[in-house]
Amino acid sequence: MSLRNIAIIAHVDHGKTTLIDVLLKQSGSFRENERVEERAMDSNDIERERGITILAKVTSLLWKDTRINIVDTPGHADFGGEVERILSMVDGVVILVDAAEGPMPQTKFVLGKALAQGLRPIVAINKIDKSDERHLEVLEEIFDLFIALDASPEQLDFPVLYGSAKQGWMALEPEGPKETLAPLLDKVVEHVPEPSVEEGAFRMLVTTIERNPFLGRILTGRITSGSVKANDPIHTLNREGKEVEKGRVSKVLAFRGLERTPVDVGEAGDIVAIAGLVTSTVADTLCATSVTQPIAAKPIDPPTLSVTFRINDGPLAGREGDKVQSRVIRERLMREAEGNVAIRVTPGDDNDSYDVAGRGELQLAVLIENMRREGFELTIGRPKVLFKEENGVTLEPVEEVIIDVDDEHTGTVVQKLTERKGELTDMRPSGVGRTRIQLLVPTRSLIGYQPELLSDTRGTAIFNRLFHSFVPYKGELPGRRTGVLISNGTGQSVAYALWNLEERGPMMIDAGVDVYEGMIIGEHSRENDLEVNPLKGKQLTNIRTTSKDEAVRLTTPKKLTLEQSLGYIAEDEYVEVTPKSIRLRKIWLDPNDRKRMSRAAKSA
Repeated sequence: MSLRNIAIIAHVDHGKTTLIDVLLKQSGSFRENERVEERAMDSNDIERERGITILAKVTSLLWKDTRINIVDTPGHADFGGEVERILSMVDGVVILVDAAEGPMPQTKFVLGKALAQGLRPIVAINKIDKSDERHLEVLEEIFDLFIALDASPEQLDFPVLYGSAKQGWMALEPEGPKETLAPLLDKVVEHVPEPSVEEGAFRMLVTTIERNPFLGRILTGRITSGSVKANDPIHTLNREGKEVEKGRVSKVLAFRGLERTPVDVGEAGDIVAIAGLVTSTVADTLCATSVTQPIAAKPIDPPTLSVTFRINDGPLAGREGDKVQSRVIRERLMREAEGNVAIRVTPGDDNDSYDVAGRGELQLAVLIENMRREGFELTIGRPKVLFKEENGVTLEPVEEVIIDVDDEHTGTVVQKLTERKGELTDMRPSGVGRTRIQLLVPTRSLIGYQPELLSDTRGTAIFNRLFHSFVPYKGELPGRRTGVLISNGTGQSVAYALWNLEERGPMMIDAGVDVYEGMIIGEHSRENDLEVNPLKGKQLTNIRTTSKDEAVRLTTPKKLTLEQSLGYIAEDEYVEVTPKSIRLRKIWLDPNDRKRMSRAAKSA
């Protein structure tokens, strides 16, 4: 049977996972009466809740006499490490572009990687049913992007399809016929070459890894040469060609629809998953014992942001989570670093902390969210940007930021980002009453900027960012403008006390919540930190009047999400994360310790 291996790549929310849903349905991968979830490829809880793809996944379908292996990739720049690895498994890509938004930063990022590997893309302009679609301009923008990324003449001769994945059709013309996705599948069979097969014994480069409670490690990749079957003796070579381990294949699994099915033999060119090895990981080469030369693995872009993970040593530690020891936290982080090549874990300043470096706030927030759901309690420090030294010059990462915003808010957005050392590179209209602003902004300026942007633009801005390059250090940045309100006692917060504190600034907690000395309970309206008493009840007297006994009405507290908390905290603060709560606290809970440390910091 002839084979095709393709990846579907696009910016976040341009419809990749929805397209794969419809492809599987229309190709007969499901039974008539089978119940299928919407966005079937987004399998874990966080992917479903946030509506984004985090992990790349493989599926396959039969079209006429061809088996097509399809890889669904994440669209968010923070998970770009997944996309970079996946492209080495496939021979063609389908680039999905929104007919209204046009090519966005992530489209540029993944397209650049695909063109560099010599892949010939198929362009599909999706969401053509939108009222503000502009397919002609979008096609021109895509062509300009190909030229800007140094595409070869063969790559510039790309086929274009138009359609709506949600409505289940693609066609060679924007007008239709609006029937099925058959034109897309036909184009894949016609345009994408069969997998190239090398001579020799079995070799396969591992591109993704996952754990299974029954089979242990499952390593997925494309077989470059030879074939493999259950019980074959194999060994693993790392990038340098050193042997990592020897073992036997316990199972060879092929992808059939959403299921993984055991097969007798995995042939060269096919994408399979292999079980039976213990320590092999991503970028290693699995091969027959006679092979001594590994397959070259593409280097992954370096991490740009680091966060300190610590044990929870606050007064409320151990009440909600059962995994609190530093040893357990270390094991979990090391396991994450094995399967996720874009993350790097190093021991911290003391025995109870670890520095975790990754691509961005979202990637690290998803890791923290996964850990708290598994029962971990952690304290997390403020994200720090990773600098580089070159020829005695300190370099810092800069990101390309694209913001779509209503015209009336453009001035505020540009002003805020130029204050944060951003450089405006482009500004153009993007639809009726909207402007697209393009800037180059230091990564450290963007930590915690998104909530501020949404409040500045009344929630109407669309914010996209992508790592651009390292540039010389741009100097100090303005910090957070306001101080915080810190609890000076331990107990349960009282509504009357919070009501009296509201004039000092917005609260972050409700009444009846456990608080402790040094915990942050609100935001101060001025620049300094203020210690306050949230435990003080009302003094009761024997005088009863209607005016005295008015009910206390509290303003709704300002509760921060995990990502907002990471961006909000200052250098001397931690986010305390437990399975049920997210609290903010000072590093030094005792006020005398805080004064001593601030004096030491000033004198240093």
